[in-house]
Amino acid sequence: MSDRAGMRFQIVARTGHPAFLDLPWAEPLESWRHERMVEVARGISRHVVCFVDYRGRLYALKELPERLAQREYGMLRHLESESIPAVEVVGVVSNRGEQLDAVLITRYLDFSLPYRTLFSGRAADAPRTRLLDALAELVVRLHLGGFFWGDCSLSNALFRRDAGALAAYVVDTETSELHPELSGGQRSHDVEIMVENVTGELLDIEAESAGEYGLDSVDAPSQLRARYEQLWHELTADEVFSAKEGDRIEARIRRLNAIGYDVEEIEVVGEGDRFRLRLRPQVVEPGHHSRRLYSLTGLEVQENQARRLLNDIASYRAALARLDGGRSPQEAVAALRWRADIFDRSIAAVPLELRGKREPAEIFHEILEHRWFMSERLGSEVATDLAVADYVKNALPLVPDEQVLLDDPSGDEAA
Repeated sequence: MSDRAGMRFQIVARTGHPAFLDLPWAEPLESWRHERMVEVARGISRHVVCFVDYRGRLYALKELPERLAQREYGMLRHLESESIPAVEVVGVVSNRGEQLDAVLITRYLDFSLPYRTLFSGRAADAPRTRLLDALAELVVRLHLGGFFWGDCSLSNALFRRDAGALAAYVVDTETSELHPELSGGQRSHDVEIMVENVTGELLDIEAESAGEYGLDSVDAPSQLRARYEQLWHELTADEVFSAKEGDRIEARIRRLNAIGYDVEEIEVVGEGDRFRLRLRPQVVEPGHHSRRLYSLTGLEVQENQARRLLNDIASYRAALARLDGGRSPQEAVAALRWRADIFDRSIAAVPLELRGKREPAEIFHEILEHRWFMSERLGSEVATDLAVADYVKNALPLVPDEQVLLDDPSGDEAA
């Protein structure tokens, strides 16, 4: 409990973050005029939200009743413990006085994109069509963990670029519920809420843009539902096969690995001369490629980025083998050489003033894309260092910064 200059408040916060003692907690957030405050592009919120800057580290502060703040703190901690993409929750400020609600503190997600930013004029090249795929995949991951979102929408998620695709992160869990396992009815209800909310949001964008983006606010939600059902079926459906088709177990696991999931345990049930393969949702964990890349290189990246980087490591390893008379080095050895000789050197070649454009793994993915286009244009393979130099000179300076999206008072959000 603090009583600085007449202020009374209590902060329960995780270690590794500022103490936040210099903020005017005795005042409602909407009246704050503090030197640490910054304006950041954001989605729509039912509560007052502001952002503060501590030496380049941004934090979101949301004012809401203490019961809801404590509950949301616990929900976000649970998602983190289950490795489900969500904003990092930092703490709760309470006991601010009879007339003031509590404040939930979360770490700002660097390089994140509110969904409206992906539809802004300056984001013409943004992968808008992949926005709904990312949201559907996030909801599947939540449902596998027994998590009922209750208010799934584009506004309650943030998006980050992931090797040309998008990865979605949970932002708001006020209406969420945690269960040992979700029933079919609970899942269907959550999906209905998602479709209804997203339909409304797309209609709003369509009205605001006067049809500029050609959105189909009827067809898009149907695609969202179909993507959810397709992924849920792939992860959880039983599969019947004969004794001669035992390789279908490995094939199924490979398919799951390909979309970013590991299988910790399987169940095979004999039914006469047939077998039924069952994969329990609670033992299916996402992040196969990102964990594998981390074990090889120490790089912590998103799933699609990891898949792309692993492919480049494989190509690099094959090149080393060709140079050594066909003798291929061990994968771990090749991966460490790749990180030092290819990845780290490429990122080091990016000037400091351009590193806020993309996170390092996304920059490297774009370098690989740039190298491929250069090779196609020139009709011969281009070395990585040449691709890096051309990308840094001619491509990267043209894209806007995304590490922190500052709010544009003119209404034309940066992307």
